[in-house]
Amino acid sequence: MRLARGVSPWLAPVATAAAATSVLAARDRRWALAAAPLAALTGGMLWFFRDPERVPGTARVLAPADGVVQSVDPWPDGRTRVAIFMSPLDVHVNRAPLAGTVTSIEHIPGGFVPAFNKDSDTNERVVWHFDTALGDIELVQIAGAVARRIVPYLTVGAKVARAERIGLIRLGSRVDVYLPEGIAPSVTVGEKTVAGVTGLDHG
Repeated sequence: MRLARGVSPWLAPVATAAAATSVLAARDRRWALAAAPLAALTGGMLWFFRDPERVPGTARVLAPADGVVQSVDPWPDGRTRVAIFMSPLDVHVNRAPLAGTVTSIEHIPGGFVPAFNKDSDTNERVVWHFDTALGDIELVQIAGAVARRIVPYLTVGAKVARAERIGLIRLGSRVDVYLPEGIAPSVTVGEKTVAGVTGLDHG
C-alpha cells in the first residue's frame, strides 16, 4: 500500500512506539496495555494516509479531493465554487483538476474551526492558481479542526498533469475549486467525489 508523502512526522513516532511496546509486551504482558492501543492507532494512521493509484476521469475539470460536495455556489465574478468536505476516513491526498502550470501558491494563516462549518472560510489555507487550457483555475486547501497541516508537493512554475498529486491535508478538511465563468457544474450537494476521477463540469 502506497502512503502519502509528508506523513512521516506523524506516523513514524507512533509506529516506533507500537513496535517497541509490542516487543516489551512479549516479555511482560503488562506492556500490552500500551501496545494494543498504539498498534490500533498505527493501523488507523496507515489507513488515513493511504494514497491509492487513480485512473484519471474523462471530464475537463476533475475533483481535487475525495469527499462529499458540501456546496456549489455562484461567485460574484461569474465563477462557481465547488466545495468538497473531506472526512477523516477519506484519502487526504489532493490532485490537480486540470493539466497546467502552477502560477502561485499562497499560504494564508487563519483559524481551525470544523471544515463543514460556514466559518471555515477564515481557516488556515493554501491557495493555488493554475494556468490551464480553461484559463486561471483557483484551488484552495482548507485546514479543519483536526487537520492543521497542509503539505504542498509542488512549487511555483511546476508543470502539472491532470489528476497529478499536488499536496496533502492531514485528516479531515475541505478543498474548494473555482470553475471558470461559462463552465457549468455537473455535481450537486451531497454527491461523493473521488480525487482525479469524478468530473465537476458538464464538458
